[in-house]
This record gives sequence, C-alpha cells and structure tokens, in this order.
Amino acid sequence: MEKIINYFDDETRLEGIFFPCEENENAPVVLVVPTYAGRDQFTIDKAKSMNALGYSGFAVDMYGEAKIGETPEENMELMNKVLSDRPMLQKRMLLAIEAAKAEAGVDNSKIAGIGFCFGGLCVLDTARTGIDIAGVVSFHGIFNKPGNTDGNKVKTKVLVLHGNDDPMVPHSDVNGLANELTEAEADWQIHAYGSTSHAFTNKEANSPEMGMAYNPDADRRSWKSMTDFLKEVIG
Repeated sequence: MEKIINYFDDETRLEGIFFPCEENENAPVVLVVPTYAGRDQFTIDKAKSMNALGYSGFAVDMYGEAKIGETPEENMELMNKVLSDRPMLQKRMLLAIEAAKAEAGVDNSKIAGIGFCFGGLCVLDTARTGIDIAGVVSFHGIFNKPGNTDGNKVKTKVLVLHGNDDPMVPHSDVNGLANELTEAEADWQIHAYGSTSHAFTNKEANSPEMGMAYNPDADRRSWKSMTDFLKEVIG
C-alpha cells in the first residue's frame, strides 16, 4: 500500500510517495526522481514498478507540495526555480534520501536513485556531492556541472543511459561527463543508444521536431541495463 511521506526543506513541504516491498519489510529502496513535469503519474508508476524488482520505491518531490505543471511552460518555470539553485537541488535530494532511509529502515548501502530528464541531472548531482549511496541511474538526463562540487570524490556507482541524438546533450557534454567522473574516481558507465533522442523512455513523448521521441528499443534496453545495475549494487 502506498504511503505519503512528508519531509521538509525549511518551510517547504515536500511530498514523497513510498511503495513498500510487501515481501521484505527492509528491502532496498530506489528513489525515482521526476522529469521537469514534477512528481507526476509517470514518476509514480516508475516508483511502484520497483516492487516487481524486489525493492521499495520512493517517488521524489523536487518542487514542493507535489506541484506538477499543466503546460510545458509551467514545467519549465517550476524546473528553473530549482535548477537555478543547485545547492538547494542537492539539499532536496539528500533530504529525500534521509526520508526514504527512515521509512525503509535501511542504510546507504541499500539505497539507489534513478532519474529521468531533469531527474537524471538530479541523481548525477547527488553523486557529485560525495554521498556514499549504492548507485544512481540517469535516463536521458542533462549533464552540465553544478559548479559547487569540483574536487569531490564520487563514491556512488553511476550508470548513464543516453540517447546519442539528444539535442539537449551535445557530444562534448558526454565526453565532459566521462572526464569529470574519471577525475572524481567514480565507478561509472555511459550507454549511448544510436538513432535515439531525448525522452526515449516516455511513451507520451511525441515531439520529434523538438528532439523528443519515445524509442521502444532504447526504453527496453535501458530498463534491462538499469535492472542489472541495481541487482549489482543493492542486490
């Protein structure tokens, strides 16, 4: 049974949804971080799907009060408020981890995070802070550095699942992320899918003119890569 989990960034109430694994009260937990649309049904469904893999799922709220945008313009406005303050973004991720840990009764070695688009950037930023959780997975995420984590060692294992034709992530950013993670002594992987653009896991993505399109093969392959990675890092 899903459970609403309230946690706070100062005065801002953040509303996560926890999906406990019924077979294991103290199962590993996977945080699911949303796209720029906020903690929407896509995010909730992905968090719930963690139960089928033997994990508890935690749908993360990055905007507060479970806000979701009604239009792409509203989504951008909500995202940019958080994206413009990367220390706050990182703080909200760490708060979500603490809330999930408290609810699931597990330690950092049994916690992972996955994120989609904006959420991919969020989980990468989490790793960049130097926190020692088991692993993070970025699906069609954004790679630009936050500017406040240079010199940190990345202790979290990192898997990046990327569409090679994503117009939001030039090839120079892919190389830049590889160099950054190597310099940070991370255990990292980057999987690039050919003829694949942004938002390739989202069946509602149908704007090829904007570089966003669902790709069933990349969706299936990336999910398999994620499940193998999670099995390795959290069991």
